[in-house]
Amino acid sequence: MELGAFSISLTVKDIEASKTFYEKFGFKVFGGNISENWLILKNGDCVIGLFQGMFEKNLLTFNPGLDGNAHKLDTFTDVRELQRQLKAQGVEFQAETDESTTGPASFVVVDPDGNPILLDQHV
Repeated sequence: MELGAFSISLTVKDIEASKTFYEKFGFKVFGGNISENWLILKNGDCVIGLFQGMFEKNLLTFNPGLDGNAHKLDTFTDVRELQRQLKAQGVEFQAETDESTTGPASFVVVDPDGNPILLDQHV
């Protein structure tokens, strides 16, 4: 199962303070918009997202169709196909995507310990 680029999405209280903190570990802003309360930071192959006021909990994020540098992949497994495969295996969904659509879409599942997993396709 090809899941795409991986990052951890962190729910933060103060995005400026979190940005400053993670910069001390060598992370640099890679994307996002601080005025919209979200940033993507990168250090080597490690990617973290900082999100203020957007999510209730930290979550694992996979981006089908993108590599670790946010470049579109020539071939990838569409998020709708991933959803079908997981449903066939009995995975329960917290939020689903409309399988009749194309392009950007997402879904959310929760692991047995309550950790949310977001599959968020941007292409």
